[in-house]
Amino acid sequence: MANALLLIITSTLIVSLIAFLGILTLYLKDKLLNKILLSLVSLSAGALLGDAFLHLIPEAVETISSEKVFLYVLIGFTLFFFIEKVLHWHHCHKGHCETHSFAYMILVGDAIHNLLDGLIIAASFIASPVIGFTTTLAIILHEIPQELGDFGVLVHGGFKKTKALFLNFLTAVTAVIGGIIGYFISSESIINFFLPFAAGGFIYIAASDLIPELKKEIEFNKYILHFIIFLIGILAMYSLLFLE
Repeated sequence: MANALLLIITSTLIVSLIAFLGILTLYLKDKLLNKILLSLVSLSAGALLGDAFLHLIPEAVETISSEKVFLYVLIGFTLFFFIEKVLHWHHCHKGHCETHSFAYMILVGDAIHNLLDGLIIAASFIASPVIGFTTTLAIILHEIPQELGDFGVLVHGGFKKTKALFLNFLTAVTAVIGGIIGYFISSESIINFFLPFAAGGFIYIAASDLIPELKKEIEFNKYILHFIIFLIGILAMYSLLFLE
């Protein structure tokens, strides 16, 4: 079992390091980065919705009743709505908002999602090393487009590039915490709740925060480009179904 714990910690740490993909953008000039920010927001919106509807919810339906699944989705959606309103009041109630509340929501959603990834990786390695490795690979592949998109959202929301990178990594480290918790307290009920709960949060962030940002684009050609990138985010999540 000690070997399993080492594999779990190593795998979740590798998943966490993917957050540093955003470092590639540090070398871009601000003018160029601003041009691609909405493209990254589009990618994140598609990846979040694709992950919620193609992975998290179907996975939850396989283990618990659909009534509970959609109740937990609704709880996640509602709680994220409440949290964002609290954050918006705290940071923007005077009419000046340097960092938009949706940037903080991405951090909250990512922290929960990565914690869940850690729990899933732990459960997979406890079941079998082979299942653990394949599960980790699938998580890595779905994290790449999502982390790039989330980094873009944080910068678009008002964070400086270096701070966005650091905060993105902090939320990613929760995967390691989830892995350790999952090793010592492997509970299906916890995972069964967090799967649809995270899905509800992702649906809220994508539909209430990210897509409205894309609708502000007034140039038709750019709007079509962002829509295509949004679809690419969904297709990236769909393609991972073939690895499961």
